[in-house]
Amino acid sequence: MGVLTQYLLKNPNIQLTAIEIDRESVVYLKEWYPELHLIEGDFLKLDLNIIYPEGEFNVIGNYPYNISSQIFFKVLDYKDRIPVCSGMIQKEVAERLASKPGKKAYGILSVLLQAYYDIEYLFTVDEYVFNPPPKVKSAVIRMTRNKRRRLDCDEALFKTVVKTAFNQRRKQMRNSLRSLMENGEWKMENERLEWFLTRRPEQLTVDEFVELTTLIKN
Repeated sequence: MGVLTQYLLKNPNIQLTAIEIDRESVVYLKEWYPELHLIEGDFLKLDLNIIYPEGEFNVIGNYPYNISSQIFFKVLDYKDRIPVCSGMIQKEVAERLASKPGKKAYGILSVLLQAYYDIEYLFTVDEYVFNPPPKVKSAVIRMTRNKRRRLDCDEALFKTVVKTAFNQRRKQMRNSLRSLMENGEWKMENERLEWFLTRRPEQLTVDEFVELTTLIKN
């Protein structure tokens, strides 16, 4: 209903494009904000290069909680064109995104997003400000593109290593990553690799996952 959009529209320095999939909301927005450049469609399926053929663009929203992770993965696909992504999501997801190694919330999203973005947990939004109140708290985050243009490893394999490791997060890496090895055996004798294999995934930083990926690639 334009709760956030109405304020963005008031800023003359913003070239705003809104994307909405719900038909009733589209009708409402067109009636109340006729000046709004509105695209009716599924953000997850849109080619953002067509919407913004040149230059950089930021992504902001009060994101649907059930697809917020998918939205952030889509942002990663356009990471070289999106310097900032911010918005409101479920509190637990926000904590996961901003979590540091060694924390319970640290996981797949933490590593993959923090590889390319600095993530700030800005503030919590209590449920009573909504009508009707949801059963969960919300939070606003800001992701700012870091200076790392490319990872010093096979980036596709990096994603696979991270996802595979956290699929069995309570196990040592020796066991959780066994499926990546030929016949399930680690044939390479390397002290550094051996150190990694005795860790659990939540103990590793982004840079250490990059190093591990290169060792596995070799």
